Amino acid sequence: MAEKHTILTKWKGGLAFETNLDGHVIRVDAPVEKGGQNSAPGPKRLMMVALSGCTGMDVVSLLNKMRVDFDKVEIEVQGDVTEEHPMHYFKMHVIYYVYGKNIPLEKVQKAVQKSEDLYCGVRAAYAKGMEMSSEIRIVES
Repeated sequence: MAEKHTILTKWKGGLAFETNLDGHVIRVDAPVEKGGQNSAPGPKRLMMVALSGCTGMDVVSLLNKMRVDFDKVEIEVQGDVTEEHPMHYFKMHVIYYVYGKNIPLEKVQKAVQKSEDLYCGVRAAYAKGMEMSSEIRIVES
């Protein structure tokens, strides 16, 4: 049987909502100019956080298994939003920054490809509804 996840999100006044997710509180709100109090990030941008975290965990885990010695990994996500309602992302571009000395590009490419094609469920879901692209930048440090 398929795994099922359930959350409960509670209204906290104004346009703010809060979810207790496995003991971690996640709050969302709208900016003041849209009627909120700007007490937390907006929910749409959390989609980018979910993508960067999902693929980032994969890539770091795979690079460690491949014994790649890196100093740090950063994931930048750029999202293009429609101008008409319902406003949503129609394209996301992911930039993988891998810092270190003599980082083997082929291994980073393999880790990213495996994350994107096999492991990252967030990317798999997003790819069904929007254009997805990525690039890798090796930074000597």
